[in-house]
Amino acid sequence: MPSDDFELETLAVRAGIHRSQFNEHSEALFLTSSFVFESAAQAAARFSGALPGNIYARFTNPTVTSFEERLAALEGAQQCVATASGMSAILSCVMGLLSAGDHIVASRSIFGSTVQLLNNILRKFGVDTTFVSLGDVSAWEAAMRPNTKLLFVETPSNPLTEVGDLRSLAALAHRTGAWLAVDNCFCTPILQRPLDLGADIVIHSATKYLDGQGRVLGGAVLGRRELMEGVFGFLRTAGPTLSAFNAWVILKGLETLKLRMEAHSHNALTLASWLEAHPKVGRVYYPGLASHPQHALAMAQQRSGGGIVSFEVKGGKDAAWRVVDQTQMISITANLGDTKTTITHPATTTHGRISQEQRDAAGVTDGLLRVAVGLEAVGDIIADLERGLD
Repeated sequence: MPSDDFELETLAVRAGIHRSQFNEHSEALFLTSSFVFESAAQAAARFSGALPGNIYARFTNPTVTSFEERLAALEGAQQCVATASGMSAILSCVMGLLSAGDHIVASRSIFGSTVQLLNNILRKFGVDTTFVSLGDVSAWEAAMRPNTKLLFVETPSNPLTEVGDLRSLAALAHRTGAWLAVDNCFCTPILQRPLDLGADIVIHSATKYLDGQGRVLGGAVLGRRELMEGVFGFLRTAGPTLSAFNAWVILKGLETLKLRMEAHSHNALTLASWLEAHPKVGRVYYPGLASHPQHALAMAQQRSGGGIVSFEVKGGKDAAWRVVDQTQMISITANLGDTKTTITHPATTTHGRISQEQRDAAGVTDGLLRVAVGLEAVGDIIADLERGLD
């Protein structure tokens, strides 16, 4: 189905459908570890790549292919490589494209596990990372080296919803022969399409909004076909593979993605506006608010503010924990992108494994809470947070 001919909500429902001989209406779920060949010659041709087709579910499965094609259509990418989780997507991207001696420049304002991967694990294999301020393009430029191959950014960032200037960062990367990779988890292609803004690679934790109901794990790397060849080569051998069942679940999640992202954004803006006026709240971080320092940039890159609201509770950790513990409806969990609203204290959960120095540099204070705003009535979400704040 030509993706240029349809709107995003149509692609989210119709892209990537390949009906079997049974002509099923809903996408088929292929639960098999391997595929049978008609002859030795066909098997040889499939394994050599001369003949397209399914071989082994570690790297070929029709249900996974449907998910890859649908997400690629939504992001405007030539190819998608599906992975077992968001973190395995980042790992596959780096291991598939970089080598020992290469250098990464990354934002300080990224998920704690991503910091751990870039700063600790990849360093052991000779790939160094320099962390800089997300919004300071001059700092990115100063950090570039002759061996810099990748710029890595989350925008909006986790958990402070800082916004990076994707056009400027893409121009910087391309002047020096590097690639720009964007974690688009918070926005999804419904709210932001980084490839349209000059990025080379888009990364997703499909566990979050793409599934949308907290059911399964998944990840994806998207971009030009020549770049994805390296990523797919790593996945084929190393095997951080998205299961067929998880791909099928996320496929069904994509069908309602536009409706959900619009509702998440509406509820989040209402909650952020309420929090901004609360006397016990020191600061609110939400790109959809006019008070956000990068509001204009966010609205130029995104269709709305998204579903993540972070805020500083006056009184530090004790006051923040009190808000968490007084909730009766909101789920206390570090996951996000669910229909159910979730709350977490980043300094002791998502960013708890990085150093205090790194948390300070990223602005993750002891009084900070992150709320992933769900699809409940926004008045009920406000009432649940008000118990702890009052």
